[in-house]
Amino acid sequence: MAADDLGLLRGEGIFETVSVRDREPFMLDRHLDRLRTSAKITGIAVPWTDDDLATACAETIAAAAGDPENLQVPRFRLRITVTSGRGSSRGAPTLLVMVAPDVEHPGGAKVGICPWPVNEMSPLVGAKVTSRHDYTLAHHDAVARGADEAVLYNTRGMLVEGSATNLFLVVAGRLSTPSLATGCLPGVTRSLIVDLVEVHERDDLTADDLRFATEAFLTSTTRGVQPISEVDGKALRSSPGPLTTAARNALENLRTSRTTDRV
Repeated sequence: MAADDLGLLRGEGIFETVSVRDREPFMLDRHLDRLRTSAKITGIAVPWTDDDLATACAETIAAAAGDPENLQVPRFRLRITVTSGRGSSRGAPTLLVMVAPDVEHPGGAKVGICPWPVNEMSPLVGAKVTSRHDYTLAHHDAVARGADEAVLYNTRGMLVEGSATNLFLVVAGRLSTPSLATGCLPGVTRSLIVDLVEVHERDDLTADDLRFATEAFLTSTTRGVQPISEVDGKALRSSPGPLTTAARNALENLRTSRTTDRV
């Protein structure tokens, strides 16, 4: 990447992170769809076809998997980044594809509720952009308080998402998740869970709903379904609970079925 790339100078970039097992990127088609949605929201050009991008991903995955240092790595994390390119105004976009060993997230997550709100009216809502430093600061704040992940709320005081995750919680016996109207990112794993199990999408979930939930979990490409064990230092009643376990099993069954279909 050049020193005058707008991805560096102004943070003008969009990206996707994809889980890779057995050299196969999981749900790459959905990730590419969202990349193009992010491109429309931000005005960043993505001139490559899906086949072009898939080929670049496959070549990068093959190179990483063939590295002697990675022979014992069970799974990888693929990242596709597109920036606005070089110069003082947008020119030809820059494409970066990288693969790294995935990070395990064993056990339950400890979450801390961020002390400041995020803007659900931002023009970037719905786009997965590289310039989300407010979310990075929220994550650092949560870690400083002994948590693993931050949970954010919007200017209306309603739950939105984690700093790098989507949020699900059980309220009054029903599995619920913040709706897209709250300003949350339309996560790929989130959408899969909504398709696989019964989920109530709500725009009125509060921090107290999470604190007093019978069970809750986070979702992301790298975490899959990860139960939440603590909220602001206090243990939830069940971790993982039965609805968390059902969602995790449904996601793993989907992954297994897609792997079997390729054999």
